[in-house]
Amino acid sequence: MDVVFKALSDPSRRQLLDLLYTHNGQTLGELCEHLAMTRQAVSKHLAVLEAANLVVTLWQGREKLHYLNPAPIQEIYDRWLSKYNRQQLDALSQLKRNLERNPQETDHE
Repeated sequence: MDVVFKALSDPSRRQLLDLLYTHNGQTLGELCEHLAMTRQAVSKHLAVLEAANLVVTLWQGREKLHYLNPAPIQEIYDRWLSKYNRQQLDALSQLKRNLERNPQETDHE
């Protein structure tokens, strides 16, 4: 799990996963078109994602296609996130907003 969290900690890698979510099976060149970084940087980020099993590759002729593997993210959800009830999260979010609200705003409500 640590390798998955490390891979997800970088915004560029999360952006790559988002790109694969919207259009799975892209080549390195196709992914580079949407990112403001060098081809080598994208390739390094993809290697980290592959090591975390978040991206799998498949050779189709001379092209290497990259696919999103959502299984590790599902495992994170199942282990940590699913145990939190949506109602509890909504109540905590509302409490946080109320506590952070400017006291002058609450006087006028």
